[in-house]
Amino acid sequence: MANLQVNICGLEFRNPILPAAGPPSKDGATLQAAANGGAGGLVTKTISVQPAEVPRPCMAEIRGGFLNTELWSELSKEQWVEKEYKLARATGLPVIVGLGYTAAQIRELAPLVRPFADALELSTHYVGNNITPIIDALCAAKEAVDVPVFMKLSPHPNIQEIALALEDAGADALVMINSFGPCLGIDLETGLPLMGSKEGFGWLSGAAIKPLALRCVYDAARAVRIPVIGVGGVSNGRDAAEMLMAGASAVQVCTEAILRGPTVYGKIAGELNKFLDEH
Repeated sequence: MANLQVNICGLEFRNPILPAAGPPSKDGATLQAAANGGAGGLVTKTISVQPAEVPRPCMAEIRGGFLNTELWSELSKEQWVEKEYKLARATGLPVIVGLGYTAAQIRELAPLVRPFADALELSTHYVGNNITPIIDALCAAKEAVDVPVFMKLSPHPNIQEIALALEDAGADALVMINSFGPCLGIDLETGLPLMGSKEGFGWLSGAAIKPLALRCVYDAARAVRIPVIGVGGVSNGRDAAEMLMAGASAVQVCTEAILRGPTVYGKIAGELNKFLDEH
């Protein structure tokens, strides 16, 4: 039987399969369900200074993938501090707290969540050629807390350049990728977009983005010395193995957990174990 334990930035995970920041980690109860479902550690849904107002409908399964208009947490930062983080801590697993987005917001939020966080994961959203805002957010977090800071990146043609700049600025690990978009799906019966956003656009996740995620992980892992956590289209143990072969130290799962429930983490870990034993 393979040893699935991994150590990332001094944090010991019982296996490398984690929930991604999103609906499957939207509160303390879902995080406890992830732990009971076999996750190796926990990643909380990103919070910001104000709760998100998510357009509805906000999720739809499409052929080959999944569309969403999910934003950061719809729960207040006060509720997370008073209740949700405590439920996550009660699992005994490492807790990576998701925060967003600007340097000013990070300065306000990081001290509030520090008592519950083994690490922070900063969601950076999409960046053009100016990466100063995400460097500033990283620096704000590093100044505010003494735990590792992971930077979650969206797909980008210059992913190596961004990865190196974040490593130089003090990032402890990289998480990639966020969902891809904007994208559009249409309900043929109504003629309306599947998503309830202003333009009808959503963001693509699930199996469709796995090749893109693998490319980003591979490019970044070749360029930096810090760990990379792979996200995007991981739905079984073989997908997880691909991510590890591309250079990831662990993986995060979102869409498959939305579709199949919190037992998918243990399922994927078991399939990865089987694959490793067979190879």
